[in-house]
Amino acid sequence: MALPWLLLLELLLYGGCFICGIVTAASVTLTQGSFDGKCILYGSVHLNSTSIAVVSSSSPSLCYFVSSISVCVAVFCFSLVLYWIYTSCVDREVIREKLWLNITLGMCGVFLFFLLVTGCILKIGRDRLCDSVHQAVTDITRCEEAQNKPWVNPIDGTQFYSRLHSAETAVWVNFFFWMIITVLVLIQRKKGSENRSAELDPSATPSETEPFFIRPGHPQ
Repeated sequence: MALPWLLLLELLLYGGCFICGIVTAASVTLTQGSFDGKCILYGSVHLNSTSIAVVSSSSPSLCYFVSSISVCVAVFCFSLVLYWIYTSCVDREVIREKLWLNITLGMCGVFLFFLLVTGCILKIGRDRLCDSVHQAVTDITRCEEAQNKPWVNPIDGTQFYSRLHSAETAVWVNFFFWMIITVLVLIQRKKGSENRSAELDPSATPSETEPFFIRPGHPQ
């Protein structure tokens, strides 16, 4: 059976959120790996002769937190897409109960909050790192130019800025998609309430639907 177009649009957005979550988690994990397991967010560097060395870094748990949130969002979205595809193949009529719509709204609020926190961590953490890079390496005008500079082994900083920028962009796109999903769920919830209120009560008797006053001469 074909899915309702609002639910179909919602599933397409879930697919986009899944991709964004994977991009964020992969970018942060690869960056952490290239810096020998250090979380470079909010980190500082200095110029050691001709190579850039890391002076300080954040706790690895900060990068683990960003990656974990992204993976959780991706897994949730992937599971929902599979569930609704399976439901559309098995059931003749796809109906979303109000309870599950309320649960979905709650999950939207939770994910929006954590994605907002994650986006701020990536934005501020990358800016702090870039400020330190600009102070240490004075012959560059943009932070991404430090990717072309040599770094002290075993650090590989050739793509640190590009990966962190990709991770941040994916988080904000993910956040935007979840805002649209929230609106779609609210529309479906309101539409479902209107449809239920428009239905007649099957337990009502004919006498309950008759007018209180009968016009003169009206046959009883």
